[in-house]
Amino acid sequence: MSDATTTAAIDQPFTLPNGTVLGNRLVKAALSEQLGTLRNAPTRQLETLYRRWSAGRFGLVITGNVMVDRRALGEPRNVVVEDERDLSRLQAWASAARVGGNAAWVQINHPGRQSPRVLSDHPVAPSPVGLKISGQFARPRALTSPEIHEIIDRFATTAAIAVKAGFDGVQIHSAHGYLSSQFLSPITNQRTDEWGGDPERRMRFLLEVVRATRERIGPEAGLGVKLNSADFQRGGFTEEESMGVVDALSAEGHLDLLEISGGTYEKAAMMGVVKEQRESTKQREAYFLDYAEAVRTRASMPLMLTGGLRSRTAMDEALAGGAIDLVGLGRPTCVDPAIAGKLIDGTLPAIPPARELQIGVKTLDDLSELTWYTTQLWRLGRGKDAAAQRHPAPAVAEYLAQTVFGGATRRLQRPPRY
Repeated sequence: MSDATTTAAIDQPFTLPNGTVLGNRLVKAALSEQLGTLRNAPTRQLETLYRRWSAGRFGLVITGNVMVDRRALGEPRNVVVEDERDLSRLQAWASAARVGGNAAWVQINHPGRQSPRVLSDHPVAPSPVGLKISGQFARPRALTSPEIHEIIDRFATTAAIAVKAGFDGVQIHSAHGYLSSQFLSPITNQRTDEWGGDPERRMRFLLEVVRATRERIGPEAGLGVKLNSADFQRGGFTEEESMGVVDALSAEGHLDLLEISGGTYEKAAMMGVVKEQRESTKQREAYFLDYAEAVRTRASMPLMLTGGLRSRTAMDEALAGGAIDLVGLGRPTCVDPAIAGKLIDGTLPAIPPARELQIGVKTLDDLSELTWYTTQLWRLGRGKDAAAQRHPAPAVAEYLAQTVFGGATRRLQRPPRY
């Protein structure tokens, strides 16, 4: 672990293992913006959004999903980086994301089976195990070993292009049920070859992606991983297995930062909705702080926790206690892009309680939380302030109009399948 040069508190700097000095301990965590063009290039709206976050005084800003393959999208308007065709737009995005003097990383990802039907009738995954979400996702087919090697190379290529464009580093998404997370889970990885069958082989994909990425971006660029503490599903990826992955990543010695999260599309713990966690969350303020404290004893890299920490006091206590090194902020930044500076200055002692974003129709309630925050990002990208009092129903309607129906149009232009 890299030591900070001053007292552990949110307003104090922190030096990552690669030498990057973060001006403070607050990180704008990854949020899927869905602000790319229909051909998946960065837009001026992304520049506007990230310029506002950069000016908001975060020490590190991490982008949302940037996909490594045009054939595999999580949402219709993901940015995709698989070659240098959009390099100038990436450079403009990187410049906007760093105007405040902060570091900026790109989160790189492959959705695997979590690619909706409107984008893919034939998604790929470690094994042909479908999502238990009716109708929205097609049953995937199992990747071949050559295809797995190709995807590993795609992660490294995307990372290298992002760094060339001016970003300070990348974060590999290995949480929330996306492809790398699918390889780690015995539910979604039922292979018996070199890519599955036991915890060691299930973690091989992630380790190979980390190795290939570090080789391509070199030692000076930042490299992080977002990892589930658990899937919170019976028979899934457990905390014990997650600890084993942390041990393996520590032994590799390639990482500058490990972000802790948890859950999947089927069990969205990252959104704070795992019932058995609610009471302890109220008491500790952080969904995964207990896990972070356990990981601290074995992790060689700095740790970042995103989810639940709301007061300046609780953040400073978690940092001073040594459980974590950085605090990630996600949904609150959708409402107030300047929230980091306010917490640091003390003008905001705590993040206001999140609104109850329910419509009263079960099918729509499942969408309301995600869509409300996503449409706030779209407002910020248009240069407007967030509409904090907006009812979730119009947000759901706007989201569906822009993504589901936009995604259906996108199908007519879709590249060849796997």
